[in-house]
Amino acid sequence: MRALLDTHAFLWWVTDDARLSARARETIGDGANEIYVSAATGWEMAIKARLGRLRVPGDFARFITDQIELNGFRVLAIELAHALHVHGLADHHRDPFDRILVAQSLVEGMPILSRDEHIAAYGVELVW
Repeated sequence: MRALLDTHAFLWWVTDDARLSARARETIGDGANEIYVSAATGWEMAIKARLGRLRVPGDFARFITDQIELNGFRVLAIELAHALHVHGLADHHRDPFDRILVAQSLVEGMPILSRDEHIAAYGVELVW
């Protein structure tokens, strides 16, 4: 299975946070699955870190890139098709980062690991 991590799922996985559901933990931990982190997730975390709303140990960029590599995650670039797909999305969710994740999920045909129930309103498969 190919699956896309929502930002909170990525952070909760790398910090071993108990809020990560058992199903999400099992999906991420299954070596047969290809787990993706969107470039939008990196962008969202960078903004939050800059605003002081997210703290990671040591150097921010190094921590994020190291965690992606250590966990064997793949990075999903934001392609023009993803960006353009956002135009046709209903207004179930106003967060631009979540909207691009939804578009990526729909275009790429992969579920999103997220506890955000608003995302399910778009018809994407939500794994939680």
